[in-house]
Amino acid sequence: MEIEITDKLSALAHPNRLALFRLLMRRYPDAVPAGEIAAALAFKANTASAYLSVLKQAGLISQHRTGTSLMYTADLPGLRGMFDDLLSGCCQNRPGICSPASNETMPVPTASRPFNVLFICTGNSARSLLAEAILNHEGGGKFRAFSAGTRPSPGPRPEVTALLQAKGYDTAGLRSKDLDEFASPGAPQMDFVFTVCDHAANEECPAWPGQPMSAHWGLADPVKSTGTDAERRLAFQQAYGLLRNRIKAFVALPFDTLDRLSLQHRVDDIGRVTISD
Repeated sequence: MEIEITDKLSALAHPNRLALFRLLMRRYPDAVPAGEIAAALAFKANTASAYLSVLKQAGLISQHRTGTSLMYTADLPGLRGMFDDLLSGCCQNRPGICSPASNETMPVPTASRPFNVLFICTGNSARSLLAEAILNHEGGGKFRAFSAGTRPSPGPRPEVTALLQAKGYDTAGLRSKDLDEFASPGAPQMDFVFTVCDHAANEECPAWPGQPMSAHWGLADPVKSTGTDAERRLAFQQAYGLLRNRIKAFVALPFDTLDRLSLQHRVDDIGRVTISD
């Protein structure tokens, strides 16, 4: 049965279904388990299931099974089709009204104009702080890294400070910061915003000035690791190694040859790197 544009608009007209769809758009291209969606939005399981069913029938999300879990992903072709139908014939291709999306290349980061990169996590005590320290070290002055938390902890985890100091990093200025600090007037304008934990990626974030590129680089939280002291230290070491591999791949990107769409695909792919040093 052909899906009408009215079906899609109706599916998004409900505020809770819209919130669910926006969550999946923030997590795109990742697939998110139904249980995680329900928990992130504080929906009952049967309520979330009903919302997901409506969005799926409207062609706005796709579903597949992994083991015992139903996984959901935003369906970009379905969304683009809705916009194409909505805008079709409205402006007779007048660029001032219905301009095509820009496909220009990004500027090249330099020491005089470095890229500003923000890493977001929930507590800003471990993963995002590691990413901040690594990028400022690996970026060669062409990148300025920052980190923040949606609900920041009192300060960095001692395991993070000890690990970085053992590897020769300067940790004097390392601190946990509130996300609001970077959404206030006078804050540095970001070129990239990366979430490094699923919980932060599921939350609404501020509308960043300048439309920075964003991606989800999720990884396991070493703070939640259990076992012996050696096993816990290993979890932090693995998080460090994985982030370092991703960041080294990021700074090595040929920014001068990639249009924005290609660059988006590349930073999304980097978030799927799963091997640590």
